[in-house]
Amino acid sequence: MNSADESKQRKTIPIVAEPSGSDDEAMVSLYAAAKKIYPRSVEGIFAYWRWIFVVLTQLVFYGLPWFEWGTRQAVLFDLASRRFYIFGLVLYPQDFIYLTGLLVISALALFLFTAVAGRLWCGYACPQTVYSEIFLWIERKVEGDRSARMRLDGADFSMEKLVKKCYKHIIWIFFSIWTGFTFVGYFTPIRDLVMEFFLTQMSSWELFWVFFYAFATYGNAGFMREQICKYMCPYARFQSAMFDNDTLIVTYDAERGEPRGPRSKSADAAALNLGACVDCTLCVQVCPTGIDIRDGLQYECIGCGACADVCDTVMDKLGYAKGLVRYSTQNAMDNKWTPQQIWQRLMRPRIQIYTMILVAVTVGLFVSISMRTPFKVDVVRDRSTLSRITESGTLENVYRLQIMNASEVEQTYRLGVKGLPNLRITTDTEVKVDPAQGRWVVLSADIPYGSSQAGSHKIEFQVEAVGTHDAVVEKSVFIVPR
Repeated sequence: MNSADESKQRKTIPIVAEPSGSDDEAMVSLYAAAKKIYPRSVEGIFAYWRWIFVVLTQLVFYGLPWFEWGTRQAVLFDLASRRFYIFGLVLYPQDFIYLTGLLVISALALFLFTAVAGRLWCGYACPQTVYSEIFLWIERKVEGDRSARMRLDGADFSMEKLVKKCYKHIIWIFFSIWTGFTFVGYFTPIRDLVMEFFLTQMSSWELFWVFFYAFATYGNAGFMREQICKYMCPYARFQSAMFDNDTLIVTYDAERGEPRGPRSKSADAAALNLGACVDCTLCVQVCPTGIDIRDGLQYECIGCGACADVCDTVMDKLGYAKGLVRYSTQNAMDNKWTPQQIWQRLMRPRIQIYTMILVAVTVGLFVSISMRTPFKVDVVRDRSTLSRITESGTLENVYRLQIMNASEVEQTYRLGVKGLPNLRITTDTEVKVDPAQGRWVVLSADIPYGSSQAGSHKIEFQVEAVGTHDAVVEKSVFIVPR
């Protein structure tokens, strides 16, 4: 078959363009612009507890740097001198293991609290939630509640709008700078920092971190708010792995609430074939992340309970039973459990395991801290001279010892060495070290010439605090040349 016959038999599929403006035409966008959320103020038991945690966390954060312990700041992470002061505890970089233990305890506590009652941390104590609440409170005081703020943002430019917006942002900025200043006060003595500020003598790094932390606070709490929780926080993504059917979560009772619909206060809901939900959407208006809890649990929910507070208020006004939106579990909703039955499931095996591990790690950490030796010792050989013969005919090695005093009083330390016959220290065997300071000591150790075979011999330096039973043993080597 030639090419002409092939072209005749080849099937042609026509391509016809769809006429524009057809009814089936739809534009699909892969980007959805974020809409600003205007959370409504709410009162209730959960809002009360949320503000308690706001006050407590901020009292600790802003007040702790000003608290003194003896003659120094109670909590100070002095990076320049590599000293970390936590009340009566003085830590060195060598004590990094305690930070690891603290992080493990924090992670286990987060797992435990999440398994018990969902995102309690997010809803009540997370810095993002706390500062968003503070910034929202300032915004309400300046611009008004939800409807007033929406009208102000939608209004044309006016002097009133300019004044309110400027006033709000000025307060936000000063609060953010104060927050950044306090943050730096944990790393530089805050009283010295205040004097440096008034004398315009703050270092470039101090200025950088003050304004960087202030910028982060201003941006996260003032503008990004729920965006942090929805898109940037990893906890929202893996929280579901820690939930089970007995985890307390903010839940909408659909069986009682549906079908929803508006009605008058005196109306008979049963006669109208309506549930308890009046579809007022107040639960959506008070939500800091803008979700509708009636659509079920969503990863954006931070478990703050604002929707439960406002729903109870509406139910109370209508004369209905409270708890249409409440903290409950999936098993409790499915099986219609009483609160007593819910609490009976609290100490299930999963929770018991989390609790036991958390208690064990916490006790172990505090026991380790209480039993730690209040000083550190490092031994470094003098590498310029491996070994030498002295004028008296002995074989000598030189070492450098770093003794770090982790107590708040001056200490005297006695030095000793063992590991070879007739091994002794030929320099001073007692060293004084100031409180919370470190000192390098050069010492010499020798043995009679020819008393040991050539090679590297393991030895131990013993450092004992005079007047106490605290002692540290550090290993090293003694070089005997061939």
